[in-house]
Amino acid sequence: MKATVVITGANRGVGLALAERYSDTGWRVLGVCRQSSAELDRVADLVIDGIDVTQPNDVARLAEALNGQLIDLLINNAGLLRDEPLGSIDFDSIRDQMEVNAYAPLRVVEALRPNLKKGSKVANITSRMGSIADNDSGGRYGYRASKAALNAFGKSLAIDLKPQGIAVAQLHPGYVQTRMVNFGGLISPQEAALGITARIEALTLDNSGGFWHSNGDSLPW
Repeated sequence: MKATVVITGANRGVGLALAERYSDTGWRVLGVCRQSSAELDRVADLVIDGIDVTQPNDVARLAEALNGQLIDLLINNAGLLRDEPLGSIDFDSIRDQMEVNAYAPLRVVEALRPNLKKGSKVANITSRMGSIADNDSGGRYGYRASKAALNAFGKSLAIDLKPQGIAVAQLHPGYVQTRMVNFGGLISPQEAALGITARIEALTLDNSGGFWHSNGDSLPW
């Protein structure tokens, strides 16, 4: 029987590259997104679209669609990046990023916890910009805070899910050439996906809760 991966934000960018990677290596891919793409439709075994992971009713509908299905790997990938320069802080923008980047992954794990069994894994796609120790350039208040919150949530999830045999990782994909950064990154989504999948493969209960770069480096909190 094929292993099953659920990927949020799977219709483009890193999420799509992960869907392609897992499909190519024989996994059953369930792609979750607000609006699907032709590329995702080609590689996913099932697309669950119309899902806004910030909305309780949509996440409940996702859980209903997956009722009774074992999830071997859950990848919380959906994300939002904005900028709020000091002097013109948009607190609604910060709130939106907290909803997408931090609260939504926790909401999804909470809703799909019955689908996770001993040996399952959860990968939260975070950012090294969520590292407080690594912040040497300031700015990006909402993005930094939301990813730091996601890291904190992920660490607690690792502790709380360990007795059930479920491992959790916080993974920084790198500076990836996606729409989020106007395609100005240093590596392709495919390169990022290769590194992320390697980190997930290496994830165990013994190292659960860590914060890693896709290249394998351990990142500071």
